[in-house]
Amino acid sequence: MKIYPIPTGNFKLDGGAMFGVVPKSLWQRTNPADSNNMCSWTMRCMLIEKGDRLMLIDNGMGEKQSEKFFSYYYLHGDDSLENSLRINGFHPDDITDVFLTHLHFDHCGGGIKWNKDRTKYEPTFKNATYWSNKKHWKWATEPNDREKASFLKENILPMQEFGQLKFVEEEDFDWFEIFYADGHTDAQMIPILDYQDKKLAFVADLLPSAGHIPLPYVMGYDTRPLLTLEDRKKFYARAIKEDFYLFMEHDADNEIITLQDTEKGARLKDSFGFEEIFG
Repeated sequence: MKIYPIPTGNFKLDGGAMFGVVPKSLWQRTNPADSNNMCSWTMRCMLIEKGDRLMLIDNGMGEKQSEKFFSYYYLHGDDSLENSLRINGFHPDDITDVFLTHLHFDHCGGGIKWNKDRTKYEPTFKNATYWSNKKHWKWATEPNDREKASFLKENILPMQEFGQLKFVEEEDFDWFEIFYADGHTDAQMIPILDYQDKKLAFVADLLPSAGHIPLPYVMGYDTRPLLTLEDRKKFYARAIKEDFYLFMEHDADNEIITLQDTEKGARLKDSFGFEEIFG
């Protein structure tokens, strides 16, 4: 098995929204904001090469939304999904599996694209199975009013319409262990991999950045913040006990972090570049 980080681009979100009830005087120490109170985030996906199969975990925001839509998120940087695949020697047609931690637009938007004429949608990964779970699929396709702006039908429904959707609980899914978390959204899936004699967890939106490690530092976007606290308590206990390396999807400054237990609870232990640990 070989793993590759796949950066797909950077964007900005309001710092207050990203830290909920936590005062700016605290969160800006780790995540400084610009003059519009916006903080920079990345969309760092993961590619797993295993025998003759290639799995992509999440796929970024994609490119098919309107200019107005993208203007809300201040996209910046030179990274893109297809370019990052190419740099590592791969093409979208090589991907055999796409695992979606959840179906918010910044995690699954890259899986569906316009055709050449921009007249209809088509799968970015025409040879891939797209993996979700039944509980989250129902949550995303019958969205609540608070969350529905993050679930875009054009990102989600074509996976099923093209016959490429499967649910992990209905198949013999054996790529890695899945930790389920319900606070950010219902049944978010956190992959936990055994890689190079280490535990590597792709933490998605369970932990958006190193600045979010303290338990009360919960995003305003989380639909059920009290469940986020319970999700993190369970996850942190394992991460500390089993020496997890955490692969950060959204943290622009930290690719890999580890946790340690302190008198104040879980805190950052170390930060690494991916190649430092797994090169």
